[in-house]
Amino acid sequence: MPIRAQEALRAYAESRSTPGVDLGHFDTSDPKIEFVALINAKPAEISYVPNTSTGENLIVNGLDIVGTNANVVTDALHFEGALLHLGELKRRSQLDVRIVMPRDWHIYIKDLERAVDAKTKLIEISLVAMDNGFQHDLKLVCDLAHTHGAYVYADIAQAAGSTPIDVRQSGVDFCACSSFKWLMGDFGLGFLFVREGLLDTVLRRTQYGYYEAKSLESHFLPTDKPGDAPYSWQLGDDASSHFEVGTQADGVAHVLAHSLPYIRAMGVENIQAHRQPLLRKLHEEMPRLGFDSITPRESTSAIISFRMKDRADVVQRLQKFRINARVTQQFLRLSPTVFNDINDVDRVLEALS
Repeated sequence: MPIRAQEALRAYAESRSTPGVDLGHFDTSDPKIEFVALINAKPAEISYVPNTSTGENLIVNGLDIVGTNANVVTDALHFEGALLHLGELKRRSQLDVRIVMPRDWHIYIKDLERAVDAKTKLIEISLVAMDNGFQHDLKLVCDLAHTHGAYVYADIAQAAGSTPIDVRQSGVDFCACSSFKWLMGDFGLGFLFVREGLLDTVLRRTQYGYYEAKSLESHFLPTDKPGDAPYSWQLGDDASSHFEVGTQADGVAHVLAHSLPYIRAMGVENIQAHRQPLLRKLHEEMPRLGFDSITPRESTSAIISFRMKDRADVVQRLQKFRINARVTQQFLRLSPTVFNDINDVDRVLEALS
């Protein structure tokens, strides 16, 4: 989280317990408008969601494919939470789910093609895989889906703010992300994109709340205009009016009001370019220390992962050098980005040598 964004969050927290605190000097931008510019979307196509998984659930439910003879095609490198969601629907015999397995730590478009047929309604992928940083060619996936009359949902949590995304160029139909990762935000607020023209045609509303109303009028208070019911309302027609049913994480919005302009000022393409020498050195040096890469060499994403032999030893070494990395039972994941330089890579190599 950028320091200025952290200061904004601290001031927001103070304002919640101190009446009269002025936050005007912190509110520099609208996070939605900043995110729109980041992925080349339109304002009406963007809604807040609490997290990526909520966005994915809204899309699957809104497409009305559960309990039909349609199928969803996905892959084993997709986000684990989404695979759990789809797998549970399959377990309950409510959805045909087809999972493409990786080969050489890639998901090949030809393998996806073999899983898609006339009954495919949705292809679900993670643009950048959480485990090993594999990155799909989103336009190729969208072309494949659209040729078969299907739609594409992309989890962009490991890409937005770190890897260039253009929803117009790719043709993606739906995508969602949290903000606590590469958007440098915090837990509890993310974004959902729905391509223009799909709301209320392809994707139906599945939830209702007062934040969806563009007008809400009472009819029972002393000075109200009489009406047949206590309230009358009219729902809005943009993405926010379909998916924001109530209050959002306002503190996180204050963070994003600073982190997103910071990211845009640097330029996502520049962030991506900055880490390439770091990735190359890790690809070259880590195998010499006994860590074999499970990330495709051509990957340019911010994730690079390696097999390891002794997890406890790796954890101990990284802690000694105060290195923050994800260490699972299966692999070590490093995530070099704009706040790292080649000295940080050397520090990792020294810790593990």
